[in-house]
Amino acid sequence: MIEVLAALSLSAAAGLRIALPLLLIGLLYSDDLWANVPILSQFHPQVVLGVLVSWSLVELFLTKERLGQRFLQIIQLIGSPIVGAIVGITVARTAQMEVWMSWILGIVGGLLALVLQLVQVGWFYRLRGLPLWVVFVQDFLCVSLVLLAFDAPQQGGVIALLLLWLTIRSSAEWRRWYQAQAAKGDRANPRRHKREPD
Repeated sequence: MIEVLAALSLSAAAGLRIALPLLLIGLLYSDDLWANVPILSQFHPQVVLGVLVSWSLVELFLTKERLGQRFLQIIQLIGSPIVGAIVGITVARTAQMEVWMSWILGIVGGLLALVLQLVQVGWFYRLRGLPLWVVFVQDFLCVSLVLLAFDAPQQGGVIALLLLWLTIRSSAEWRRWYQAQAAKGDRANPRRHKREPD
């Protein structure tokens, strides 16, 4: 159960940033640098380290501006489920779980990371750009979730589940807000009579 919570914590971190969780896993917790990490273990550690450090810096600096956020969201939307699956499988391999459990943790991790990333994209378009304080909270949460995944997986898993709960609440609020824009007779079809995108 602890491994599942650790995988959820790392997958939630992957839903916030792509390279930073993998970089922290490799630097802080891997005796043999990225040996248990799928895909990355096929490349030379120095190449992987260089790519992850570079991309982490790109994520940290480009997320501070609206145009950079928009550019990164496209890449993160594609990459977050892949990284979420990778970290889920990494936890299973480190804990020496069976292969079928590795696949389950990979699928769950990828889905959690994708859902969190989708909510961020939704908030970006709803707010017309994420405020700077939200970006700093994302960075802090990402690092904290990786640290908690290995040192306190119960707390990391609980935070990941809270983020999932906030995601579900956000989607319900968006639906309510979207339907409230429609005329009284068109609540079932809020897009009726609209020409511009919402």
